Parts: sequence; structure tokens; C-alpha cells
Amino acid sequence: MTTSVPHGLYPAEVEELRLRTRDFIRGTVMAAEPRPGQALNLAVRRELGEAAKAAGVYAPHVAKEYGGQGLAVQHWSPVFQEAGYSPIGPAVLNCMAPDEGNMHMLALIGTAQQKRDFLAPLAAGETTSCFAMSEPHPGAGSDPEALTTAAVRSGRGWVINGHKRFTSGATFAAFAIVMARTAADGAGAAGAAGAGAAGAAPAGATMFLVPMNTPGVRLGTPIHTMDKYLPGGHPHVMFDDVRVPDTAVLGEAGLGFKYAQLRLGPARLTHCMRWLGLARRAQDIALDRANTREIFGAHISQLGIAQEMIAQSELDIETSDAIIGKCAALLGVDAKAGSALSSVAKVHCSEAVYRVIDRAVQLCGGDGVSDGLPLAQYLNEVRPFRIYDGSTETHKWAIARRAASARRRAVDAGEPFLGTAQLHEGER
Repeated sequence: MTTSVPHGLYPAEVEELRLRTRDFIRGTVMAAEPRPGQALNLAVRRELGEAAKAAGVYAPHVAKEYGGQGLAVQHWSPVFQEAGYSPIGPAVLNCMAPDEGNMHMLALIGTAQQKRDFLAPLAAGETTSCFAMSEPHPGAGSDPEALTTAAVRSGRGWVINGHKRFTSGATFAAFAIVMARTAADGAGAAGAAGAGAAGAAPAGATMFLVPMNTPGVRLGTPIHTMDKYLPGGHPHVMFDDVRVPDTAVLGEAGLGFKYAQLRLGPARLTHCMRWLGLARRAQDIALDRANTREIFGAHISQLGIAQEMIAQSELDIETSDAIIGKCAALLGVDAKAGSALSSVAKVHCSEAVYRVIDRAVQLCGGDGVSDGLPLAQYLNEVRPFRIYDGSTETHKWAIARRAASARRRAVDAGEPFLGTAQLHEGER
């Protein structure tokens, strides 16, 4: 069985882009991968990015007017998986978090000026960005309602104060999308409907586009995590009396939590796509070892216990691919329902991908835990995904609540109630 991304399920132009991406990743990018545990050199990233543009595979998710390939969200998965076959592939193709999610949101709710100033250079790879949401305890983490960073009105602008952490990519970012709590405001704010639009804004959270060189923005202590391939790391970022104009508001004031869901649904899913590509790489490494290494007079692939591990990994890969495909299709027609399903996909895929790579390590024995193979570093890269973008346990809590609520609504609407034991005819 091949571990290539399934084909024939997408339009011909998507399959063509998938194959071009596959050839570019395996023929150009893999040879430039850093040693396990080392970060991607920024100069190498830029050089490979230019090569990706020349190969026609750069920024698959970005509209063609901004230099991308113009894929609809329901067609991202096969291409993102091919990019993820190399741990540096998504960064090279400019479809890596957090930039990919920020581009998607800017395209959806940014003003024309914001798209010119922020989206265009980001899509072209001229800049990078970060998303400043997570905060030190007791601030926002798994619970976004705990947001403590605040923005208050000041003339025709805002003043932001707060402390963020795990601000992925912030070290090299040109700008941040900052989530801050805002009070009800009757003055209105610049939003997607047009700069300077008047009207009352509700209390809640607001997203701001903040250049990192704005006075009062300060990088704090870096956070040293087990994953190493994301350029820019995950540092603390401080916002001390940071002044921004009304035009810095992304979308509309007070609607930040709503917009966060627009971003997080696809962003969770693209993480699944990229890491599933890396799981396919790990499975191929394990299969190559199992097909050539002999033990107890037979190739490893002929031993029952190894076959069980290989089969379980194939099951994890295929079920992950299926749920990603269903969720991507749903996001294309119903963003709210797709976002809810992305929570299910995130839990399943983050756990399944880790299992696949862990089994590959086991099948490769001593080499699996050494830096002679990249598998141990792959484990380090995917392990945080069970925490990033909401921990597995937080998502399970939300999934269970949605399931119970949906069933209550169905019963209230006339579905038969099945929770009471019934006597069978012969027992009456």
C-alpha cells in the first residue's frame, strides 16, 4: 500500500498542483532540511521560497491576485499534506502557521488598505506575522474569555496594554494581530465595511493589526519548546501603552471572538493537514526499514507484531485523511459547522499523527531514537499539537457539550426520546 496522498478525488487542476508540490518537496526541499533539532535558516527559506514561486507551488491557499495558487479551502488538504511531507515544506511554501491563518483572516475581513499594507507583503513572503492571543495565567489560554489584554479609546485611536506569551513567530514578525478586550463603544471603528464607519460597537474583544516596531511593543523572554522548525519561536510579547489608529482595527470592534472562530477553524485543520503529511513521511521511513531489515530470519514487515503496528498506522492515516476531507468540504459551505467539526478533527489527528510517528520510532529501534533518522525530532514537532490550538481535553469538553446540546434540541423538536428503558413485549 502506498502512503501517498489519495488522488482522483479532486479536480484535475488540484491533482496537478499536488503532483507539482510533491515533486518540488521531494526533489528540492528535502535535500535542504536542517539536521534534527535545528531551525530553518531564514536565508535558505527565502531562497527555497523563490524556487517554489518559479515551480508554481507557492502559497497554495492564497488568491492568485496576491501571488498564490488560488485553491479553495476544500481543496487544500492534498497539497498541504504534500508540503508537510518535509517539516520545512510548509514554511518554504508560505502555508505555515501562524502566517497561513493570518492571511486567511485578512482576506476575509480586512479592508482594502489593510490587504495592501499587510496581506500583500505577507502573501509574497516579504514579511512574516504572529497572532497574539495566548496570555500568562490567569489570562487567555484554553479559555479565550479569560482575556486580560485591554484596548481603550484614545481620541481617534486606541491604547493597548497587555502581556502575551506563546506568540508563535513573533521574533521575526513584521506585525501582530493582537486580541484585546474592549468596552462598549459608541464611536464606531474602522472595519471590513469601510474605514471610519460609525455605529455602536459591543463590549467584547477586538483584533488589532500592530506593526512590531510600534513604540511600546517589546519582545519578552523566549519560550524554549520541544518543537524547533518554526522560525521565530514562541516568545512573550509585551504591549505597554501601544497607540494605534482606528484603521488598525481588523474587522469590527467588539467582534474579535467571532473572528477568532473564522481563523481557528481552518487553522486547526491546516495543522492536521501538514502534520498528516509528516506522519506519511514517518510511515514511509518505517516501511523502508521494515522491508529491508531482517530479524529472526525474516524481514520485519513479515513479522506479525510489526504488521499490527504498520496496519494500525495505516488506519490512523486513512481515518485522519477522511475526517480532514469532510471538515474541509464543510468549511467551504458552512463556516460555523465546519469550525465545530474542526475541533473533532484536531483531536483525532493530533493523537493519530503522534501514534503513527511513535510506532515508526519503535519499528526503527535504536536508529529511531537517534539523530541518524529524523523520527525523534518529528515526535518533538507533533507532540505540542496536542496542546496548541486548544488541548485535547479542552476540545473533548467542548465536543461533548455540543453533542449533548444538539441531542436536546433534536428531542425538543420531536425526535423520540430514547433514554428511558422499555419493557419488551414478552416481559410485560
